[in-house]
Amino acid sequence: MRKQTENFQAETKELLNLMIHSIYTNKEIFLRELISNASDAIDKLKFKSLTDTELLKDSKDFKIEIKVDKDKNQLIIEDTGIGMTFNEVNENIGTIAKSGSKAFIEKFKEAKENEQLDIIGQFGVGFYSAFMVSSDITLYTKSPYSDVTIKWSSKGDGTYEIEEIENLEDLKRGTRIVLTINEESKEFLEDYKIRTVVRKHSNSIKYPIYFGEEKLNDETPLWKKDKKDITEEQYNEFYKNTFYDHEDPLLHFHLKVQGSLEYTALIYIPKRTPMDFYTRDYKRGLQLYTKNVFIMENAESLIPEYFSFMKGIVDTDNLSLNISREILQQDNELIKISKNIEKKIETELKKLIKDDREKYITLWETFGRTIKFGVQDMFGINKEKLQDLLIFKSSFEDKYTTLKEYVERMKEEQKEIYYVTGENEEFLKVLPKVKVFKDKGFEVLYLTDRIDEFTLKTLMKYNEKIFKSINDSDLSNLEDEKEKETRENLEKENKTLLEKIKNLLGEKIEEVRLNNNLGSGAVGLASKGEISLEMEKTLSEIPGNENIKAQKILEFNPTHPLFEKIKNISDEDELKDLLYVLYNQSLLIEGLQIENPVEFAEKLNKIISK
Repeated sequence: MRKQTENFQAETKELLNLMIHSIYTNKEIFLRELISNASDAIDKLKFKSLTDTELLKDSKDFKIEIKVDKDKNQLIIEDTGIGMTFNEVNENIGTIAKSGSKAFIEKFKEAKENEQLDIIGQFGVGFYSAFMVSSDITLYTKSPYSDVTIKWSSKGDGTYEIEEIENLEDLKRGTRIVLTINEESKEFLEDYKIRTVVRKHSNSIKYPIYFGEEKLNDETPLWKKDKKDITEEQYNEFYKNTFYDHEDPLLHFHLKVQGSLEYTALIYIPKRTPMDFYTRDYKRGLQLYTKNVFIMENAESLIPEYFSFMKGIVDTDNLSLNISREILQQDNELIKISKNIEKKIETELKKLIKDDREKYITLWETFGRTIKFGVQDMFGINKEKLQDLLIFKSSFEDKYTTLKEYVERMKEEQKEIYYVTGENEEFLKVLPKVKVFKDKGFEVLYLTDRIDEFTLKTLMKYNEKIFKSINDSDLSNLEDEKEKETRENLEKENKTLLEKIKNLLGEKIEEVRLNNNLGSGAVGLASKGEISLEMEKTLSEIPGNENIKAQKILEFNPTHPLFEKIKNISDEDELKDLLYVLYNQSLLIEGLQIENPVEFAEKLNKIISK
């Protein structure tokens, strides 16, 4: 039989050292982690047994047992789950390479320094948390796919032993973990402590947890209980236990649907994005159960991609236990459930916007990008579903607003929804053009995310009101008849000068014109056509799109002293230098790159020194 001594990976050694020697105030979560692992092992066994009934020949009794041997200072956790083979033990226990170990170690150090609690579950390294309370750990495991029992042991000193041994009479299948509790943690050998910890953290584990003859948990799954019988703390603990998060969720939806379509769903929204949320490794989907049997960890078809940040469980009795995963994706009942869940979530989120705006803002600032991508996806196929979930900061009280609220406040003569793009809200507030719009009583949406304008372009309009950038070339509604007449007369008077400016700036700009609505600004940029100034910024960062440019219009404020100065400059080189500086200044205001910083500085210094 095989027997070998192995070294932990370097990162694992560091992790073990941190756990063993760290003053970690929430040590009790080690028991939650080991119980959760035991529950997962039973889940896996039950799922595999759907297609391989021989797996249950030794026993169909599913349970988790906790035992104490005070004479030996031992705490024992045992399950009747799937167990592990020699190679599986080496892979799952000998390494944490799949658990984001580097990130975990950094977070662990940070948590220790800041006295933050309970960060272990989110990284899937729960087994190692047992070293916080143990001087050594021995694991015995018997898999139905192996003829022998595997023994693993370690003192947390950087090495572990793994060997094949003769099968134990009292371990037909499953895993037994024997912890030798260290001197500082002997409270975990006391009956009251074990009861307290299990009932606090693992009460909703769906398999019975026995401590001697006593069953410690209420094994009815939380989602199957009546909402009125569930406390907020129970909802939160269930979430943390099930989805390995260290924080309470932001909120949850508990849905029980009956009638022609029957299912129960418990949906959670985390407070923060998971570490791998924006990576290819992230797997969206809800856990799927039928007839109390775990079917799938991440059923993608149950939730649309724009709600991929949500975690949860769906339980229905209307699926066949023998259904394959491939057929599952096409199951009509599941498709109906998915559509129903999507509508329920949309309804709940709209209700949240109305009833608890601050909580929705927290959600939006964490996951709003995903919803915006949902609007843009598939050429806007879902835009009408999602448009009322969009919120943006605006010039109205500098608060978040929905599109519906914006439209309800619009002036009677206003035909368009105005917006401005930029790096941040504080910058946008002081733009001269924004001040002009505010003074005229027009509300402006502040778009500070690079994808915001693409989102509005996909929507095209809301409640028959089209979206219009305040930098758009066509803003005729902003002028009354008198203002329009004054501007047109000034443009006629200065036609030759405007043409000269256009020729001096060449291909940099498409057009030169006057604009009475630049506020205190001397010049400004506008654009026409499909590519806006903000879209040019965004697209230019994508390789291959560097030459995609907006059609720029340079606007002059005819009432600004600089325009008067331009009219009186006779030296063409001096005029050219000034126009160069003003053009690049307008680029900077819009957040665009100036063409040549050195040349810009030289010409600016030259003008100032005169």
